[in-house]
Amino acid sequence: MGGGGGEQQQLEVLHALDVAKTQWYHFTAIVVAGMGFFTDAYDLFCISLVTKLLGRIYYRVDGSPSPGTLPPHVSASVNGVAFVGTLSGQLFFGWLGDKLGRKRVYGITLMLMVLCSLASALSFGHTPTSVMATLCFFRFWLGFGIGGDYPLSATIMSEYANKKTRGAFIAAVFAMQGFGIITGGLVAILVSASFRAAFPAPPYGEDPVASTPPQADFAWRIILMLGALPAALTYYWRTKMPETARYTALVANNAKQAAADMSKVLQVVEMRNIGNNGGSRRPFGLFSGEFVRRHGLHLVGTSATWLLLDIAFYSQNLFQKDIFSAVGWIPKAATMSALEELFRIARAQTLIALCGTVPGYWFTVALIDVVGRFKIQAVGFFMMTLFMLALALPYHHWTAPGKNHVGFLLLYGLTFFFANFGPNSTTFIVPAEIFPARLRATCHGISAASGKLGAIVGSFGFLYLAQSPDRSKTEHGYPPGIGVRNSLFLLAACNLLGLLFTFLVPESKGKSLEEMSGDAEAQEEAPPPLQAVL
Repeated sequence: MGGGGGEQQQLEVLHALDVAKTQWYHFTAIVVAGMGFFTDAYDLFCISLVTKLLGRIYYRVDGSPSPGTLPPHVSASVNGVAFVGTLSGQLFFGWLGDKLGRKRVYGITLMLMVLCSLASALSFGHTPTSVMATLCFFRFWLGFGIGGDYPLSATIMSEYANKKTRGAFIAAVFAMQGFGIITGGLVAILVSASFRAAFPAPPYGEDPVASTPPQADFAWRIILMLGALPAALTYYWRTKMPETARYTALVANNAKQAAADMSKVLQVVEMRNIGNNGGSRRPFGLFSGEFVRRHGLHLVGTSATWLLLDIAFYSQNLFQKDIFSAVGWIPKAATMSALEELFRIARAQTLIALCGTVPGYWFTVALIDVVGRFKIQAVGFFMMTLFMLALALPYHHWTAPGKNHVGFLLLYGLTFFFANFGPNSTTFIVPAEIFPARLRATCHGISAASGKLGAIVGSFGFLYLAQSPDRSKTEHGYPPGIGVRNSLFLLAACNLLGLLFTFLVPESKGKSLEEMSGDAEAQEEAPPPLQAVL
């Protein structure tokens, strides 16, 4: 191990970050990192808007009384393949970010997003199968890039931030997802409205062929392609971000370079002359007994809560158009043209985002450093459980013909509000705060990958589970399921389990990253002047 001098130099750099005032660069970092999540949300959620349009275009059955729909295996693949890519990217780039540094791989993830968003929109083929296969291929690699953004953006923001406002800064990065969802909906509304005006079409019931004009094939491509724009706009600034001082000081053991990098972008308290470290504390690996002793239960807690949250969250989000149909908010498909259906689904999803999703994110930004992570996550899981039970228990009341639809949608929107002013935000924030610097991105990637496993379960499983038990009422190609009501009971149970696992996750409000991760424990035997720095 190195002497106390090198470790004191490290602590001076890190202490300067913890006490630094909020500055312009903090907001710049939020925007640069947040635009990645804007793009993530746009790309992941816009596919749910266009799946019914894809079914009408590529899977129309002559003589059928209802429009074409994607076969179950195709729908599951198109909706879920990006999640498989995201899971892989979270694990790979999380590990790579700890091995090579956050900055060196940060631009790669964004370039993957840009190229694959464009390529997804250019998925062509001679048959529906070849178009869907090409689309799924590029959406996998799009997800791979998106996955890398989770551990890297969270870790970079946590390592730049001061300890008083760190939670709000990381939450603000994640909150850009809300704007991505809204923008995806608004783009779909604008594109579908423009195409409807330019190429009028009758409802499917009047003319099945003419209800889907040939130009509709361009509409979904334009929607997917525009997802590349925000990522492309921030690529230059990502490449100019310096390596985080915490990585340089604690992992690369170069406190002098860390101080130099930090001084380029932040005004910090003046430090004494700093030289290179001669090495610091003895590191321990992810699979070591020391890591299991210190952080094993923490990793179980962050992974399990994210897994359970995403089962519920993505089940609702990806298939809210089906819930809207079930309560009668969107007319039956046969009474609309293809572009009108896209317009109505986009409008409904945008309204839910405006009323429930976005406010929840920013409530978290405002209150997380006041209330704390634990309370927000626990209350969020509890309220989601209550609201899902309130939807499920009198489900037939809510869906009966009459005036109950507003109440159903209000409760549905409140579950989104407490997901985002709750575990959907905190499960992203906490893993970036409580693990050691040399394993921080890896552990965040593992936690996030657990969440995406939950998203896969939700997006694939809900397709089948939510089908009516009555075979005559199931969608074409699907076996009977347990129905929406029983599915809501299952999701409520997931939320309740998430509440229990929350008790494994420590509170990090107002504490330094080194205090939470144990990176500062080796300093306990240092001389008195070092204690004064702490």
